[in-house]
Amino acid sequence: MMRIESLTEPSATNAAGRTPAIETDAVTVDIEGHRILSDVAFAAHPGQLHALIGPNGAGKSTLLGVIAGDQNVTSGTVRISGKELSEWSVRQLARERAVLLQDHSVFFPFSVRQVVEMGRTPWARSPREDDDEDVVAASLAATDIEHLADRRIPSLSGGESARTAFARVLAQQTGILLLDEPTAALDLGHQEAVLQLARERAQAGDAVVVVLHDLTLAAAWSDRITLLERGQVVATGTPVDVLTAERISAVYRHPVEVLMHPTTGTPIILPVRTGE
Repeated sequence: MMRIESLTEPSATNAAGRTPAIETDAVTVDIEGHRILSDVAFAAHPGQLHALIGPNGAGKSTLLGVIAGDQNVTSGTVRISGKELSEWSVRQLARERAVLLQDHSVFFPFSVRQVVEMGRTPWARSPREDDDEDVVAASLAATDIEHLADRRIPSLSGGESARTAFARVLAQQTGILLLDEPTAALDLGHQEAVLQLARERAQAGDAVVVVLHDLTLAAAWSDRITLLERGQVVATGTPVDVLTAERISAVYRHPVEVLMHPTTGTPIILPVRTGE
C-alpha cells in the first residue's frame, strides 16, 4: 500500500479551520469489480481552498462524489461538519454543501436565470427564501452572465454554460463548495475569475474543494493540495511541498521542471520537451 505523506499541518489562522468541514477515513470504492479508491484519508477545512490533482483515472472525481454523498463507498467513513454522511437528510445536505459536477449539461430549454434560481431550491419554505432574488442577481453578476440571464441554455457556448452552472452553485449559499473541473471549458480570463471567486469564498470561511488538471492553476490558487495516483493519496500539503519536480514527474510519468513565480513565489510546472 502506498504511504500517505502529510507534508504540512493545516493553517490555524482561522479557529474554525482546525475542525474539518469534510473528512474521510479509510475510504475504499469498488465499481464493477475495479478498485477506484483505496484506503483514502482526506480532510478539507473551513477557510481553505483545497485542490485535488492527479493524472486521468487517479480517482479525483470519484473522491469528490464520495464527499458530496453521490458515490457509495465500499468501506470507510465520510463526515460532513463532524457528522457521518448517513446522518444528513437530503435537504440538510443540500443546505450544507453545493456541488458542481464535471458534466453540467442541461438539455431542457431553461433560461440562465431559471438554472441559477435552482440553486435556491434547498432554502424553499425557509426564512432565507426571502433572499432569493438578491442572491440570484448577485450570482449572475459575480460570474459575468447578467447579460445572458434570459438566454436559453441550449444556445450557450461551453464556457457560458460552465459559468451558469457555477452561478447556480454560488446561489445555493452553502459553507462547503465541491467543484469538479470548474475551469475546463473556460478561457483564460474566466478561469482566473472563477478561481478568484472560489478563493474569496474560502477567505470568507467556506471550505472549497476543487478538482483541477492544470497544476500551475492549482498551485496559484490553493491553500492545500492533495495528489492522487491510481486511487491512493500520494501527498497532501501546501503547493510548494506537494508540487516537487521529482514527485510530479513520477506520478504523471513525464519529466517536469518546477519554477517559482518571481512575484508570488508559487510553483509553475512546465513539462520537459525534447526535440523541435
